[in-house]
Amino acid sequence: MRMTKAELTAFLERDFGQVAGDFAIERVGPEGLVLRLRVAERHLRPGGTVSGPAIFALADVAIYLAILSRIGEVPLAVTTNASVDFMRKPTAGRDLLGEARLLKLGRSLAVGDVLVFSEGAAEPVARAGLTYAIPPAR
Repeated sequence: MRMTKAELTAFLERDFGQVAGDFAIERVGPEGLVLRLRVAERHLRPGGTVSGPAIFALADVAIYLAILSRIGEVPLAVTTNASVDFMRKPTAGRDLLGEARLLKLGRSLAVGDVLVFSEGAAEPVARAGLTYAIPPAR
């Protein structure tokens, strides 16, 4: 591991302070990363369910941090492709957990999956596939 849970949390707070409070890293390891979205009223859409953009943000941040956990602090790694399948309505009043795993980690591209669950639920509410571009080492 290049970055620990504590280092990733500090990076998120320092470089992405505007959204850092929405997220908490639950677990980081060689198999991937689990990120919590602390669901608040601002994440809801009409009907009281979590909005698609909030679910996408969870998936995107989870993969980004999973990549950094393996390659170190590379702030300019960026999303180049994303696809989200929304499969069921999240459980009302529950945080969401994004379970991220890297499928390929190369020098210039990283590909990963995120399964999004309502806390305590067995079935995922969404699945995301994301690709990130990694800038050349300087």
